Amino acid sequence: MSAARDLLHDYQHIIAELRLITGAGGVFDVVVDGELLYSKKATGRHAQPGEVLELFRSRHAVGVDAYERD
Repeated sequence: MSAARDLLHDYQHIIAELRLITGAGGVFDVVVDGELLYSKKATGRHAQPGEVLELFRSRHAVGVDAYERD
């Protein structure tokens, strides 16, 4: 899933726990450090590309630089 890949690529240095919880009918939740970040069941749709990453940035990474690999 690209949302998990993007989150871990950019913010692995500040994320302690990332959980993807799947359910029937393609339903999934993205939980970061115990907080529900995105729920397909609640929104009734798949997240748009980059949407979960932007939600994380606005809630948890304001002023935090993305992880840079050497």
